[in-house]
Amino acid sequence: MESMIELCDIIAKNPEKFSDKIAWICGRCPQSELLLSGSPRVSRSHLNAVLVVARLLSKCPNSTDNRPKSVMLEFIRAIPASFHRSFWPQSYNNDSIASFFADFLKYVSQSADSSPDFGLEIAGLVGEVVTAAVNSHDTNSNDPAISRAFLLALSQNFPPVLPSDADNLINYLFDQLAMSVPESPRELITGSSETSSSQSSPLSAKHFQGIEVSSPANDSSRGSLIANGGGAMFRQHVASFEEESVESMEKQEIAFNLISHILHKVSIDQKLLVQVRFIAKKQLQSMSAFLKIRKRDWTEQGPLLKSRVNAKLSVYQAAVRMQIRSLLSLEADAKTSKKLVLETLALLIDAAEACIVSVWRKLRVCEELFNSLLSGIVQIAVPRGGQPLRILLIRLKPLVLAACMQADTWGNSQGALFEGVLKTCCEIIQSGWAKDRAPIDTFIMGLATSIRERNDYEEQPQVDKEKQAVPAVQLNVIRLLADLNVAISKPEVVDMILPLFIESLEEGDATTPGLLRLRLLDAVSRIASLGFEKSYRETVVLMTRSYLSKLSSVGSAESKTLAPEATTERVETLPAGFLLIATGLKNAKLRSDYRHRLLSLCSDVGLVAESKSGRSGADFLGPLLPAVAEICSDFDPTANVEPSMLKLFRNLWFYIALFGLAPPIQKTQTPTKSVSTTLNSVGSMGTIALQAVGGPYMWNELWSVAVQRIAQGTPPLVVSSVKWLEDELELNALHNPGSRQGSGNEKAAVSHRTALSAALGGRVDVGSMSTISGVKATYLLAVAFLEIIRFSSNGGILNGSTSLTASRSAFSCVFEYLKTPNLMPAVFQCLTAIVHRAFETAVLWLEDRISETGNEAVIRESTLFAHACFLINSMSQREERIRDIAVNLLIQLRDRFAQVLWNSSCLDSLLFSVQNDTPTVINDPAWEASVRSLYQKIVREWIVISLSYAPCTTQGLLQEKLCKANTWQQARHKTDVVSLLSEIRIGTGKSDCWAGTQTANIPAVIAAAAAASGANLKLSEAFILEVLSTGIVSATVKCNYAGEIAGMRRLYNSIGGFQSDAPPTGLGGGLQRLISGAFSQPAETEDDSFSEMLISKFVRLLQQFVNIAEKGGEVDKSQFRETCSQATALLLSNLGSDRKANLEGFAKLLRLLCWCPAYISTPDAMETGVFVWTWLVSAAPQLGSLVLAELVDAWLWTIDTKRGLFASDVKYSGPAAKLRPHLAPGEPEALPDTNPVDQIIAHRLWLGFFIDRFEVVRHNSVEQLLLLGRMLQGTTKRLWNFSHHPAATGTFFTFMLLGLKFCSCQSQGNLQNFRAGLQLLEDRIYRASLGWFSYEPEWYDTNSINFAQGEAQSVSLFVHYLSSGRLDSLQSDSRGRASENGNSLVEANEHPVWGQMDNYAVGREKRKQLLLMLCQHEADRLEVWAQPLSKEGISSRPKISADKWIEYARTAFSVDPRIAFSLASRFPTNTHLKAEITQLVQSHIMDIRCIPEALPYFVTPKAVDENSALLQQLPHWAACSITQALEFLTPVYKGHPRVMAYVLRVLESYPPERVTFFMPQLVQALRYDSGRLVEGYLLRAAQRSDIFSHILIWHLQGETCEPGKDASGKNSSFYELLPIVRQHIIDSFTPKALDVFQREFDFFDKVTSISGVLFPLPKEERRAGIRRELEKIQLEGDDLYLPTAPNKLVRGIQVDSGIPLQSAAKVPIMITFDVVDRDGDPNDIKPQACIFKVGDDCRQDVLALQVIALLRDIFTAVGLNLYLFPYGVLPTGPGRGIIEVVPNTRSRSQMGETTDGGLYEIFQQDYGPVGSPSFEAARRNFIISSAGYAVASLLLQPKDRHNGNLLFDSVGRLVHIDFGFILETSPGGNMRFESAHFKLSHEMTQLLDPSGVMKSETWDNFVCLCVKGYLAARRHMNGILNTVLLMLDSGLPCFSRGDPIGNLRKRFHPEMTEREAANFMKNVCTDAYNKWTTAGYDLIQYLQQGIEK
Repeated sequence: MESMIELCDIIAKNPEKFSDKIAWICGRCPQSELLLSGSPRVSRSHLNAVLVVARLLSKCPNSTDNRPKSVMLEFIRAIPASFHRSFWPQSYNNDSIASFFADFLKYVSQSADSSPDFGLEIAGLVGEVVTAAVNSHDTNSNDPAISRAFLLALSQNFPPVLPSDADNLINYLFDQLAMSVPESPRELITGSSETSSSQSSPLSAKHFQGIEVSSPANDSSRGSLIANGGGAMFRQHVASFEEESVESMEKQEIAFNLISHILHKVSIDQKLLVQVRFIAKKQLQSMSAFLKIRKRDWTEQGPLLKSRVNAKLSVYQAAVRMQIRSLLSLEADAKTSKKLVLETLALLIDAAEACIVSVWRKLRVCEELFNSLLSGIVQIAVPRGGQPLRILLIRLKPLVLAACMQADTWGNSQGALFEGVLKTCCEIIQSGWAKDRAPIDTFIMGLATSIRERNDYEEQPQVDKEKQAVPAVQLNVIRLLADLNVAISKPEVVDMILPLFIESLEEGDATTPGLLRLRLLDAVSRIASLGFEKSYRETVVLMTRSYLSKLSSVGSAESKTLAPEATTERVETLPAGFLLIATGLKNAKLRSDYRHRLLSLCSDVGLVAESKSGRSGADFLGPLLPAVAEICSDFDPTANVEPSMLKLFRNLWFYIALFGLAPPIQKTQTPTKSVSTTLNSVGSMGTIALQAVGGPYMWNELWSVAVQRIAQGTPPLVVSSVKWLEDELELNALHNPGSRQGSGNEKAAVSHRTALSAALGGRVDVGSMSTISGVKATYLLAVAFLEIIRFSSNGGILNGSTSLTASRSAFSCVFEYLKTPNLMPAVFQCLTAIVHRAFETAVLWLEDRISETGNEAVIRESTLFAHACFLINSMSQREERIRDIAVNLLIQLRDRFAQVLWNSSCLDSLLFSVQNDTPTVINDPAWEASVRSLYQKIVREWIVISLSYAPCTTQGLLQEKLCKANTWQQARHKTDVVSLLSEIRIGTGKSDCWAGTQTANIPAVIAAAAAASGANLKLSEAFILEVLSTGIVSATVKCNYAGEIAGMRRLYNSIGGFQSDAPPTGLGGGLQRLISGAFSQPAETEDDSFSEMLISKFVRLLQQFVNIAEKGGEVDKSQFRETCSQATALLLSNLGSDRKANLEGFAKLLRLLCWCPAYISTPDAMETGVFVWTWLVSAAPQLGSLVLAELVDAWLWTIDTKRGLFASDVKYSGPAAKLRPHLAPGEPEALPDTNPVDQIIAHRLWLGFFIDRFEVVRHNSVEQLLLLGRMLQGTTKRLWNFSHHPAATGTFFTFMLLGLKFCSCQSQGNLQNFRAGLQLLEDRIYRASLGWFSYEPEWYDTNSINFAQGEAQSVSLFVHYLSSGRLDSLQSDSRGRASENGNSLVEANEHPVWGQMDNYAVGREKRKQLLLMLCQHEADRLEVWAQPLSKEGISSRPKISADKWIEYARTAFSVDPRIAFSLASRFPTNTHLKAEITQLVQSHIMDIRCIPEALPYFVTPKAVDENSALLQQLPHWAACSITQALEFLTPVYKGHPRVMAYVLRVLESYPPERVTFFMPQLVQALRYDSGRLVEGYLLRAAQRSDIFSHILIWHLQGETCEPGKDASGKNSSFYELLPIVRQHIIDSFTPKALDVFQREFDFFDKVTSISGVLFPLPKEERRAGIRRELEKIQLEGDDLYLPTAPNKLVRGIQVDSGIPLQSAAKVPIMITFDVVDRDGDPNDIKPQACIFKVGDDCRQDVLALQVIALLRDIFTAVGLNLYLFPYGVLPTGPGRGIIEVVPNTRSRSQMGETTDGGLYEIFQQDYGPVGSPSFEAARRNFIISSAGYAVASLLLQPKDRHNGNLLFDSVGRLVHIDFGFILETSPGGNMRFESAHFKLSHEMTQLLDPSGVMKSETWDNFVCLCVKGYLAARRHMNGILNTVLLMLDSGLPCFSRGDPIGNLRKRFHPEMTEREAANFMKNVCTDAYNKWTTAGYDLIQYLQQGIEK
C-alpha cells in the first residue's frame, strides 16, 4: 500500500503525464459489474486501489481524466452493499473496516470541497447511502457494526448533500431514533417557554422542577432535599437515566453529529429546524441534573457506570454542537431569536457550572463537554454583543470563580477545565475590547478584586488566621489573571491588575512569606515580562528590593523562625521571576536597563554575601546567574561598552571567581561529587578557588551553564585602555571591610595565586607571581575563567551578529589585555599564558566535534575559520609581541586543522587584509615594512603548503581571489598579490617548492592541477607551471565568461526578454512599457526567464556533445571547454535563486557538467571537467557536496559501463589481448572501438581531482568523506571491476593510495563511528592491490616519458605510504574483530574478503609484506621502463631468504593462485619459489584447472616419464597459448596421450587461420607423431579452412626430400609420411575446394617453373623469356591469392615486370602481381612483387621471419614504436619458394651505385637538409627501424649483413632481408667475423648520433628504444624459444652446430633484473657502435661480390 501511495503522490504532481498509470490503478479497483452483482465481494487490493484513487482525486480534483471520478461514484453507489460482512475480505476486521471508511470519506470530502462539480455529483448519492446506513442498524441481514463504523466515519467527514435529501435525512433520523418531536406549534411554544431550570429526560416528556443537586462535597443539602419530600422525585429522575441503553445513546450521538454536519452543509426547512432546536434544548435541560448525580446514587457501578456516563456525556456534547449550529442561522435582531439565544446561553452556563462541580469532571469526555459548552457560549454571545455579551459577563464571573474554587482545577499542570475558562475569557475580552469595553473592564476588575474579597473571611483570632491555609480560589484567580495578561498583552489590562498585586505584596496579606506571596511574585514577574515600561519598572524595583531584603535576613536570629517559603522565594521564585523577565523583554532599551539593574544587583549581592560569615556567596549569587545569562545573551561584547557597565561585568566575574561559581577549566577533572545548592560552609576561599579550577563543580549545573552563556556576552574586563589594573582601591572595594576574605589576608592571596597558576596550566609558577597582590590574583583568575570559558562553552564565538566572522572570535577579547602598555612582567606573563590556555581550549573544543555532521559541523567550521581570520588580521598589530603570538597561534591552528588552508575567508584575509588593516593615519615605514614582510612570509608558506596538499583547489581559490582583486580594480591590491604569489611553481619538471611524498607529488594530482590551472599544457610532457601567471590568465578567462553572462542578462532585461509577444523595442517601446506598468514587475522575473532560456540552451549543447561521443565521434575540445565554462559562469551567477523551476534547471545543468566528461571519457574532456569542477567548488564551496555526489555517481557509472580504469573486458587488457592466442592463452579478441589508454588517462585526471578534494574535505566534512567512502566501497566491492591494461598501473595504485589515505581518516576521529567499515575497506584495498598481480607483468609504452615516469612514481608513492605504517593504527584483535556496535567482521573464521583464516593479524601482516614486495618490484620495473638509460642503479634491495620466498609463495597462493604464478614469472630463475609453487600446484590441483599458467608446474618431462596421476587433470584444463602447446609437442614429452590430447584440444579451440602461423612447427611435429594425433588434427583443420590446407600442402611439399637425395635414416619415415598426408588432404577436399586448390597451385607452379625455363638462356635474353612465359599463363577465377599473403587476391600479372635476379647457379625471378585486399575495396588494385626461387631452401628464412613477426607483435602490443617488416616467405617445394618483395625499397648497395656519399648525405639528398621536418621524420623512421632490427638481430644473430641485405624504404626505414645465416651459423665456414650483435656501421651512426660520441638525443632515443624492445621481448622468452625449439630436428643449417637453443635462451638473460637487462642492452649498443669488424666485413663483400659498402 505504501508503494501505491507513493505512486499516487507522484502522479498527482502531473496527472496528464501518467495517464497510463491512472488507468492501471483504476483497473485494479472493483469494476461496476462486480459491484452491481447480487453479493459482491472485494479483495484487499481492490480496497487499496479505491483508497489510492480517492487520494488522487483529493490532490488533483480538477483533472481532465474522468476515470477516477467514475470509479469513485460507482463505489459510493455500492456502499450500501458493504454493510454485509460478505462484501469484505476475510482478513478485514471491524477496525480495518472503520479505518478504510475514515480514510475514504476524508478523501471524498476533500475532493468535493475542491471541485464543486464533482461535489454535486457526490451529493446526489449521499442521501441514499446515509439512509441505507441508518436503516442498516435495525436490519438483521446486515452487520450493524459495519454501518456503525460508516456512520462514525461520516460524522467526522461528511460529504456534501442535496437540500432536498437533507430534510428527508433529518426526518428519517428522528423516526429511526424514536425521538420525541412535538407535533403542534402550541407544544413547541410551551416547550420553548419553559425556564432554563426545567429538566427532562430525553425519552419521557416528564418535567420536574425544584431539584437542586449540590456539590458532592456537601451532603447536607441532599439530606434537606429528601426531608422536604423531594427524595422520591430524585430517585425517579436517576431511574429515568438508567433506563436508557448505551446503544441507544450511541445512536443519538451519531444522529446529532450527522444533523450538525447537515446543518453546516445546507439550509433546511424552518419547521424542521425548530424541531432540531427543541430536541437539543431538551438535552441541555437534562444535562445539569445528570452532571450533579453522585456515583453512590447510581444502581450500576464500576466499568458499566463509566461506560454509561461516557456515552451520555458524548450525547450531550453532540447535542450542544447541534444546538449551536441551529442557532447560527438565526437573525441577529429578531426578538424571538434574542430570547432563544438568552435561554440557550443560560442553559449552557448552567451546564458548564455543573461540569465544574461534577464528580465526572476529570473524565476526558467531561473536559471535552465543558470546552464545547464554553465554545458554544462564545459563538452565541460574542458575535452578537450587546445584551447577550453583558449577561454572559455577569454569569461568567461566578463560573470563573467556581472553576478557580476547585482545589484540583490544576495539579502539576493546568487542567482542561482551567484551560477552557482561560481561553473563553481571552476570546471574550479580545473580541469585546473594541465593541463594548465597559463590561469588559468591569469583568476584569471584578476578578481582580475577588482576590481581596476572598480575604474577607470571618474574623478569627490572629493565630488561627495565620494557621489557616490560603484558599485555592485566591491562588487560582491570581494565576488566571496573570495568564490573561500574558495572553491578551494589553497595557490597559496590566494597569488594572498589577497595582492590586503590588499592593497585596507591599501592604496586604502577601507581605509575609507564604504561598500567596510566591504566587503573586510569579504573577507580577510574568506581567513584567510583557515589556510595558511602567509595569516593568515597578516590578523590577519590587523584586530587587525583595531579593536584597531576603539576603539581609539570612543568618540573623529571626531567620531561624522564618517559614520555608522565605527560602523558596529567595532561591526559586525571585530568580525564576528575574529569568522570566529577561526572557520576555524584547525592547532593546528595556533590556539594556534590565541588564544594568541585574548586574548592579549581582554586585550588591556579592558585597552582601562576603559579610555573611560562614556562608557561601555562591548560594546568594548563583540563583541570579541564569537571569544574567539570558539578559546578556544578545549583548555584543565587541561594541563600545560604557565604563560603568564594564565595571559591573568586572565585579560579576570577580565574585564568580571568588565564590567558585565558574565551571572547572582544567583539562583533567576528578569525578564529580554531589551537587550542593544549599547554604553551607566550604572552607577557605583558597579551597574554593582551587576546586573551581580543577573541579568537581559543587553547585547547580544550571549555574554552570549560565556562567558559560554569560562569558559569550561579556566584554574584555579592561576598564581603562591606559591603566586597566587600577590602584587596587577599586578592586579592594569589592571586598567587604569586615570580610574574612579581605585583601589583608595573605593566606587567601597565596591560595588565589596557586589557583591562578593551576588555571594557567602551570605556565606561570606561583613564585613568579609574588609581585601580584591578592585581589589582582583574584582578578586575573577571573580573567582566566572568563577567557577560557568563552572557548570551552561554544568554541569562542561572541554574542552579536549571526554571521561567524573574525570580529566574532573571542580572541578579539583575549588580545585586548595584551595591548595595554607598561604592564608588569608578571602580569604580562600571566596574560600571555591566558591567551595560550584559551587557544588550547579552542583547539580541544574543535577536536571534540570533529565527527559532527550537518549544521553542527557548519558551526564548528565557521568557528575555526573565524579564529583563523582574526589571527591573520592580528599579524598587523603594532606591538611586535602581539604579532609574534598571533603568528605562533596561527601556525599551530593551520597545522592542526588543515582545512583553514582552503577557506575563502582565510585566504581573503591573507591576501588582502594587510592593506585593509593598515591604518593610514600613522606614518611608520619601519612598522609597515615589517608587517608586510611578515605577511609575505606567511602567505608564501601558506600557499606552498596548500599547493602541496591540494593544488587543484588551491589554484581555483587563487584564481577566485585574483578575480576579486581584478574586480576591485585597485592597483595596490594587484601589486601586493603579485608580490605574494611570485615565483611559486608546480609541475612535473624541477620543482623545489616541496619535497617528500606530499599529495602534489602524486602524478595524477599534478596532472589534475595542470588541468585546474586552465593552462593549455601538454600533459604527456614535463611541465613547470607558474602559479601566478597561469592564475592571472585563468582568472581573466573566468571573469570574461562571467562578464558575458552578466552582459547578456543586462541586455535581456533591458529589452524585456525575447518573448514573441514582447512590446516594441526602442524609446516608444520603453515608454509603452513604463505606462503599462511593465516596470512594476520585479527584475527577478526577467532574470528567471533569462536563466531558464540559457539553461535549456546549455543543457541542449552538452547533451549534443554526449551524443557525439556515444556515436564514436570526436568532440571539439575548444567548443566543449567554452560551453562548459559559460554554463559554469551561468550557474555561479544564479546561486541565490530559489525558484523551483530554476532550481530544477540548475540541478540538471550541474549534473551534466559533472557527467559530460565521464560520458566523453577523453583526456581533453576530463581536463575541462577538472577545470570547471574546481571552479565550482572554489567559487561556491556550498556546492562541494552536490558536485562530489554527482561525480561519485558518475564514477560508479563508469564501473557499470566498463570504461577506462574499469574496462575489464579482455579486449581492453592491452598486450595480453593483442598477443592471443600465439603468445597468450585465450581466444583472439576484436580490437576495441576506442583507445583504452585515453580513457585510462581521463580516469587518472579524474582521480587526481578526487584526491585533491579528499585532502580538502578530510578534516571538516564527514558528509563529503562518506561520499568518497561510497565511491571507494563501490569500486573495490568486486575484484573484476578493474582493467588490467599495463597503462592503468599508475592510476590503479593511485586509487588504492586514495583508499589507504581514506582508511587512515579513522585516526582523526571524524570517522570513528565507521571503524569496522574502514577495516573492511582496507581489506578490500589489499585484496584488489594483490589482485593486480594475478596477471603476468606487462609493459606498455605511450611514447610519453612523463607518463611512464608518472606510472613508476605512482607505484612508488603507494609503496612508501604502505610501508610507512600509517594504517597500523587500525587496531583489531588476532581474529580481525574490529567491533562496531557489537558486530564483527569475522564470524566462524570466515572473513568477507579473505575467507577462511585462523589469525587475522598474522595473515594481514603477511599479505602486507607480500604486497610491499610485489609493489616494490613493479615500481622498479616501471622505473626502468621510464628511465631505461638511467645511470642510477636501483638501490640495493635487502636479500630475501629462502624461507621468505616460500612464505611469499604460500601467502600469494592462499589469496589467489594466479598471484603465485605471476610471482614466479617476475622471478623466473628463483628455484625456491618454483619448487614451492610446484608443490602447491600439485597439492591443490583440483582448484586451479582454470589457470593455464599452472601447466609447466605439473606437465613436465619427469611427470611424463612417471606417467603422473596429475596428468589426468589435463582433459579439464583451460586452454593455453599456441606456443605453450608447441612445447608439449617436442620429443621430451614423448607424445604422451594425455598431453597430446590436451595439445590438440588447445589447437582445435582456436581458428585454423590463427594456427597457420605455426605451420612449419606443426609439420615438424609429424616427426614425433607416433600416435598420428598431430596428423589427425592437421587433416581436421584442413577440412575447416581451405587456406590452412593450402599452406599445409606447400609446407609439406617444402619439407619433401629433393629428388636425388637420400631420404634414409631417421628422417625416412618422416619423408614417407609427407606425401601421404598431402594426398589425404587432397582427398578430403570437396569438389569446390578441389577446384580452388587445383587452380591456385597450377597457377603458381607455372610461374615458379619459369625459372627452370630461363636457366639455359643467356642473361641478356632472360627478361624477354620471362615476358613470353608470363603471357602464356592465364588467371583462372578471381579467388586466387598470393601464397605468401592469403589476404591478397590476385587480379592479374604485370607481364613487363618480370626481372631475372642475380644468384649463383640459380635463376630466381621477380614478378609483380596486381592484388586487392580480400576484405577491402575490390577496385583498389595495388602492385605486389614476389621472388620465385628454385634451388634455394627458404625454410630458415621462414623461421627467422616467424621470430621477427612475433617480435613485431610484441612491440605493437606494448605500444612500442619499433618497426619490423616480416615479409612473407613460403616454401612451395623441395628447394623452391616464394618470397614477398618489400615494397618501395632499395638496397643500400643500390643506393651506393648512384652516389658516393654515405647514408647521412643520401638522407639529405632525399629528404632535405638536416633539421627540416622531412629529414627529421626520415631520421626518426631510421631510428625506430634500426632499434627494432637491433633487438631482432641480438636474438637471431643474423650474419652476412652486407649492404645488399639491408633495404631502405621510401620514408627512411631500414629492413633486413636474407636470413641464410642465423643463430650459430655465419659465412666463411662459420668464422663469425661479424662479432657485433647487430650491424651499426659508421654511416649508420652518423644518422643515429650526430655528436659522434654517443651523447646526442637521437642516440639516446635509439638506445632507449633498443632497451625497451629487449625488455618487452624478454617477457615472452618462452614463446619465442618454443617456436624455435620445435624446428631443432628440421635439418636447417642454423641448428647444425653448437647449442642454438641454449645460447638463444642466454641472450634473453632471464637471470637478470630489469635494470641489469637494460644495462646489458645499453652495452650491446655501445659495443656495436662503429665496430671495426662490421666495416671489415663490408669491405670483404665489396672486394669479393662488388657490393657497395
